[in-house]
Formats: sequence, structure tokens, C-alpha cells
Amino acid sequence: MRSLFAGALAAALMFSAAAFAAEAEGKIKSVDRDNLTITLENGKSYKLPGEVDIDSIQEGMSVLLAYDTVGDQNMITDMELSE
Repeated sequence: MRSLFAGALAAALMFSAAAFAAEAEGKIKSVDRDNLTITLENGKSYKLPGEVDIDSIQEGMSVLLAYDTVGDQNMITDMELSE
């Protein structure tokens, strides 16, 4: 009985975590290379993953982002760049 409850709880937590995933689209207004963040023209900031090639990201590029909100930070999980 206990394992059934634990499995149901784990499934509920997995689905609730997925509910926080979101998307954003826009042009990059600024790139903060020290803090690994970008800010879009709408003023919202997003934290880049550590493995990103920061030199390939420039102001003025159009982006499509998938991100999760963790605390007060928007953590990018996927990003498409276009010129």
C-alpha cells in the first residue's frame, strides 16, 4: 500500500513540475556574459545553461525560448536562434 501511495505522489509531483514550463519569443536586448543571462526587448531576463556558447549570442537576434521558472529565475531549457 505504501509503494502505491509513493508512486502516485511521484507522478503528481512530475506533472506539477511540468506545468511550470513556458515559452517566450522576441529579440535579445542585452547579453550579460558574466551572469550568463539574456534580456529580451520586453524586459524579461532568462538564465542561460552553463554549456551554451555565449559568443554565438548577440544583441538583436531573434530567439524562441523554452524555460522553467525556478524561484525568481527563468531558466532556459531550450533555445532557437535566428539572425
